[in-house]
Amino acid sequence: MKILVVGGGGREHAIIKALKHNPDVTGIVALPGNAGIAADAECVPIKATDIDGIVDYVKNHPVDFAVVAPDDPLALGCVDRLHELGVKCFGPDAKAARIEASKVFAKDLMEKYGIPTAVYEAFDNADKALDYVRTCPIPVVVKADGLALGKGVTICFTREEAAAAVKAAMLDGAFGASGSRVVIEEYLEGPEVSVLAFTDGHVVKPMVSSMDHKRVGDGDVGPNTGGMGTIAPNPCYTAEVAGRCMKEIFLPTIAAMNAEGCPFKGCLYFGLMITKDGPKVIEYNCRFGDPETQVVLPLLKSDLLTIMMAVEDEILADAPVEFSDGAACCVMLASGGYPGKYEKGKTIDMGNAEAMAEIFHSGTGRNGEGQLVTAGGRVLGVCCTAGDLKTAIEMAYRAADQVKWDGMIYRKDIGKRALGILEKEHD
Repeated sequence: MKILVVGGGGREHAIIKALKHNPDVTGIVALPGNAGIAADAECVPIKATDIDGIVDYVKNHPVDFAVVAPDDPLALGCVDRLHELGVKCFGPDAKAARIEASKVFAKDLMEKYGIPTAVYEAFDNADKALDYVRTCPIPVVVKADGLALGKGVTICFTREEAAAAVKAAMLDGAFGASGSRVVIEEYLEGPEVSVLAFTDGHVVKPMVSSMDHKRVGDGDVGPNTGGMGTIAPNPCYTAEVAGRCMKEIFLPTIAAMNAEGCPFKGCLYFGLMITKDGPKVIEYNCRFGDPETQVVLPLLKSDLLTIMMAVEDEILADAPVEFSDGAACCVMLASGGYPGKYEKGKTIDMGNAEAMAEIFHSGTGRNGEGQLVTAGGRVLGVCCTAGDLKTAIEMAYRAADQVKWDGMIYRKDIGKRALGILEKEHD
């Protein structure tokens, strides 16, 4: 089988590595891929958002199955267009992808169908939004309605911060058209959990839970990023919580999407907060998370392609989805200045890291001399699995310390909070 994977980051690299385990896979093409993915797949320089270009490529280079991984091409209808060509795909169509592409759609869906989430108001008028933050309970969370590379969420502890967040999104165009509408919602407290789930629109099979580390600095300080590292499993996601999530959130969400005439097939990401009142939805993503995928898929014992094909054929109930009992840690290595301005083209010295860990390339390229160089904000994900979380974290950091480039940054506390929770449980 020849497989097409749309995308070019660390998430896609993890997916491609997992797909290669299937002996029926004879070749994988990545559009556009990156310098690291090129070691595992043929990379073709067509942007993930160039839907016409992707369609033209597939017309001239037939594939047996396609995986559309990033949010933008899903929202733009890439799966719809490939289905029109008769290509089987893993990923939701454009109507279903609205669950991530529009925060307003997602919040309205949860309110209508009684899915637990934060109390909210939605605005498409900046003056009305600014009036609201003058009197609403503080703290609040201001969210750009559309896709914003994981950076469109601002937690505001003062009215001044809330007003500034509204102005940045709605008046200053910080997130482009994605900020023309905003959701302002109550600030929830409790541990956060990420749960990715396979679903064929009927059955939901969750993957192992994970814990993301969004802020750029140690101790969860600084601006939000696309994610500076992850661990799995998340110790806050107990069997009791998992049971409640399935009954109160996962299955009701799938039923709600069906009732709205936009059944969801693919990977549905549940961003959860475990509050004193129980689990609540912070956000949905219509695809694998990044970097959650980099710790979840290395723990997958079942065959990924078999699962993906079962999702497309709506026979997920018959497909085994099993994970190992171990743990995983992924440390993201980033360019200095990220998530703000940063320089590209820095030569990367990998040291002995590739012998010590699984390396997922997020933003890498080659210079004129063929050297591996930085080409993005988040550059490399260094992932290790082990029988326990403490060992996985130690192994990942030993490997991360091998990598060098001018200006490289990374958090030194990935998994520290999770280890603290586990230690309390054992006391």
